Amino acid sequence: MASNPKIFTLHGKGLKLDIKADIEPHLKGVDPTLIEEIHFGGNTLGVDASTALAEFLSKATNIKVADFADIFTGRLISEIPQALSAICDALIDKTSLVEINLSDNAFGGRSVDPIVPFLTKNRSFQILKLNNNGLGPAGGSVIANALLESAKLSKKEGKPSNLKTVICGRNRLENGSAPIWADAFAEHGGLVEVRMPQNGIRMEGITALARGLSKCPSLEHVDLQDNTFTADGGLEGIEAWTEALQSWPDLRFLNLSDCVLSVDGEIPILLTALAEGSNPKLHTLQLQNNNLDTQTYSLLAQNITTGLAKLMSLELQWNEGIEEDDEHLETIALSLKQRGGKLIATEDDEEEEEEEPEEEKVEEEKEEEQKTEEEETKAANDKAADDLADLLGKVNIK
Repeated sequence: MASNPKIFTLHGKGLKLDIKADIEPHLKGVDPTLIEEIHFGGNTLGVDASTALAEFLSKATNIKVADFADIFTGRLISEIPQALSAICDALIDKTSLVEINLSDNAFGGRSVDPIVPFLTKNRSFQILKLNNNGLGPAGGSVIANALLESAKLSKKEGKPSNLKTVICGRNRLENGSAPIWADAFAEHGGLVEVRMPQNGIRMEGITALARGLSKCPSLEHVDLQDNTFTADGGLEGIEAWTEALQSWPDLRFLNLSDCVLSVDGEIPILLTALAEGSNPKLHTLQLQNNNLDTQTYSLLAQNITTGLAKLMSLELQWNEGIEEDDEHLETIALSLKQRGGKLIATEDDEEEEEEEPEEEKVEEEKEEEQKTEEEETKAANDKAADDLADLLGKVNIK
């Protein structure tokens, strides 16, 4: 199959590119002005190789996707800032850029500064992926401050922010960086998707994030899995997020699994709001491991055809008192099934979910085989008809 000149990829090749001579053979013959996507993940780049790559990127005038996830495995902490600076600086002036992915690079708080000029000055990109970078509260604050400054500069220029998606999970952001993230989110009011799972953010930080994200009325996808909404009986986080829900009429995906939503089995007011239709377009709701019990299941069952009428996927694993014959769960499962959706409440449900794609694949293969057979049969019939026509054409009737 011919390669696509718009996509340049070395993804997953496990290359160790230390110096210019190591990377040049891979760049040779590639026209950077044609490139729209570049994928380097799964290789490791040294300072000199990164500088050579930056020279290539400087000529990539049409680049839309810059995927540099997992490119510093095995590198010294002294190498990363220089290499990162070269790559990010080469992307500052790219007005065509839509997405940048720097996930799975161990920056830590010490190596994050080289990203700041790019985040501040390039105000064209829409998607930022910074997952699993070991940022910590200090590094997270640096990133959030850069995004905040970018939004303020856009406002001074009389232009709206282009930022639509922020993914910053598994970074130990904690409460220390949450208020700054909240300010940044509030300024980037056009956000559509925010994912910040597994960051050790506790109730005070969660409350701040609700304040910031409530200024983003276009939000459709929110993932705060494995952060903490309550503490010592305090409900400030739950209350803040219940209020914020009213700001997101287009919300379709909400992941609040492992968030300690319920205190002593009480129904969280946040779930009461959802059940009563605060977000009528909600499609996917993930609520695993939240101390929920049968009272909450009853609430959801009572509203599954009204306030949750658009819901297609509900995940409730590892909550309290889940029994296969629970009448409330049966009601939910039946309602979702009737609309083509799915309740996942037990390990058996999870296994079925994993099996379904394989079954679908088998069905697709059968359909493809049938289609191929039909095409072959049609081709054979057409050939037979053509042969007959040729034969009749040779017949001379006197």
